[in-house]
Amino acid sequence: MIGCTDGRQVDVTTLPKVELHQHMDCSLSFAVVQKINPAITYEEYRRDFVAPSKCTDLADYITRAVKAVDLMQTEEQLRLVTLDVIQQLQKDHVIYAELRFAPLQHLQQGLTSQQVVQVVNDAVEEGIRQTGVQVGIILCTLRHYSRMQSMETVMLAEQFKGTHVVGFDIAADEAGFPVDNHVSAFKYAHEKGIPCTAHAGEAKGAPSVWETLEHFRPSRIGHGVRSMEDASLMAYLLKHDIHLEVCPTSNIQTAIYDSITDHTVDKIYQSGVSMSINTDARTISDVSLTSEYKLLEQVFHWEKAHFLRCNLEAIDHAFTSEENKRLLREQLIKGYQ
Repeated sequence: MIGCTDGRQVDVTTLPKVELHQHMDCSLSFAVVQKINPAITYEEYRRDFVAPSKCTDLADYITRAVKAVDLMQTEEQLRLVTLDVIQQLQKDHVIYAELRFAPLQHLQQGLTSQQVVQVVNDAVEEGIRQTGVQVGIILCTLRHYSRMQSMETVMLAEQFKGTHVVGFDIAADEAGFPVDNHVSAFKYAHEKGIPCTAHAGEAKGAPSVWETLEHFRPSRIGHGVRSMEDASLMAYLLKHDIHLEVCPTSNIQTAIYDSITDHTVDKIYQSGVSMSINTDARTISDVSLTSEYKLLEQVFHWEKAHFLRCNLEAIDHAFTSEENKRLLREQLIKGYQ
């Protein structure tokens, strides 16, 4: 519960929310896992799909996505997972979300990358009709991919421009792989007017964010929480209105910080740098936006105004039309009154 200025308590559960950073393949509910493979028990699901409260590092955390990706290899599996994730968003009172995934991870059973994106795009359309949640799709290349794989992914984003596909991202273990293979893909994205975000400042510190900004020129940074380690970087982010997609619980699990009390989320907010609160991986981190909001309320005494500002910043930096942003802002402000 969050305190209002007039002393009343507000339940964050029903507040309208915006989610800019959520990986589809890291967000499979037990219900959809059972539907795809009824042999998987709840105990196996908790062991293989959900990370412990503390992993060794980001690479260790990401291993929990392997079994999920294995269940996303046919058209029907991809459809079921997409609809399941959108239903989770609806329950969490999310009004707008951008879901990301790497299409080249879903070719094990003969689908082409175009078929993968088409199926997910069609399922998003179906999910929007069913729930009313607005959803965009961000296509990810991965740090360990070759230059050719990165180019194939960004060209899919171009091919599906004008559908629910709204942007391009780079994910996976930033500590293990340099930027070199992906510079041309981001250059191509900018040439074609494809909005970009990029994971950085998670497994590595502030130099990783500088490198990402220099070579990829994204308008948003996935995580970026370690930008706080460099005052000049924070000043740059503020000046150039670079938005940070912050995912608190995930950062504790990947051992960036020992505990939530050590997290930079509140300092970033106080600095004025644009930021939003996100789940990253609803299943791997075993969270919802509601639970993340409650955590920030308890630890940093955040109030309704904090969450409203973060959600409005998310809309300002969302990969959607100006007219849609205006309507979403109105919906948020009304919901927080």
